[in-house]
Amino acid sequence: MTGKTILIVDDDSASRIFLSRILQKNHYTVLQAASGKEGLISTWRDHPDLMLVDPVLPDLSSEEFINKLRQDRRTARLPVIALSRDSSPGLKESSIAIGYDGFLVKSSEALSGLTDTLDIQLRKKESPEENGLLIVFLSAKGGTGTSSLCANIATSISKFKPEMNIVVADFVLPISSIAPIVGYEDALNLVTISDLPPEQTTSDYFRENLPVIDNWRFQLLAGAPDPESANSLNVGRIQGIMRVLQSEYDLVLLDLGRSLSRISLPLIQQADLIALVVSTDLSTVTLTKTVWEYLQAQGIGAERLYTLLNRAVGLEGITKAEAEDILGFDIKYAVPYMGGNFSLANNQHQPIIEKFPNDTATMVLRQASSEMAELARKLRLE
Repeated sequence: MTGKTILIVDDDSASRIFLSRILQKNHYTVLQAASGKEGLISTWRDHPDLMLVDPVLPDLSSEEFINKLRQDRRTARLPVIALSRDSSPGLKESSIAIGYDGFLVKSSEALSGLTDTLDIQLRKKESPEENGLLIVFLSAKGGTGTSSLCANIATSISKFKPEMNIVVADFVLPISSIAPIVGYEDALNLVTISDLPPEQTTSDYFRENLPVIDNWRFQLLAGAPDPESANSLNVGRIQGIMRVLQSEYDLVLLDLGRSLSRISLPLIQQADLIALVVSTDLSTVTLTKTVWEYLQAQGIGAERLYTLLNRAVGLEGITKAEAEDILGFDIKYAVPYMGGNFSLANNQHQPIIEKFPNDTATMVLRQASSEMAELARKLRLE
């Protein structure tokens, strides 16, 4: 695919010159950088279509370099191919696990297929709709019903958009929130999957092994079943797992609960839409304002924010208008108070829209679900 710009990041000038000649013969525009920091500056300034990177950089660790790219919305989906003299399986696996899109060895045999690899990755970049949409559910404080809303909205989207292939991923730490709601008790979960080698956790693996939660209408990647298991989570695999999920599913709903950390922040920054859930108590609304100010400082724009006031968890507290005054932005919907029905549906492992189809809260969830799916798609294509 000619007419595109490729950035080579490699401290070996001979390698850069050699690669540049190959690419220029194939009508690519070529940029060069001799270090990780130079590569980042060039990427954000010059907007290349793809990067070729020697994963052993002189100034940044490979993981730090990739994280900086993935944490910036401008480069979150930029194709990055590792190109190394080291042909060991360990380096290839670790490179893919931290977020590289491919791995090539610096050899005449591997480089002969370089342009084919570039073509494949550039076509993926030009067709972002081929990668699943990502909606992240987040709250500033526990007890807001974030996990329940995530599961119920996933079910609502699946019911009224049956053509969509949907997965819900529970990354709430240190203990899973969605599994108890939907009644899932089996051993397969985020922690056990993170221990598997990257070459095993393919799209086929997730499609064939993630449980289908029948009455909830989605597949589930459950979270850690207990705090002890959470401590053994292979954090370095998170980005790789998410990338495979997005390649396989039309829509990924990711429950982060109140987690705001170095693990969750890159995922929030990559999201097409952020569902920010607040409740009616003043402390939660105040903390939510603090969280939003932090997210803004990390480059997240207000257009990606979809705020829900969950009154289903309790009637007393401040009103929607009062919460909006404190937050400084509009709340999209207020989920009405459901009395004991909210807890009853969760305790019986049933979706609200199925258990109480005529409840006002069900109607609100249906409307919000439809809007969220459409808005995520719209933002992706802009």
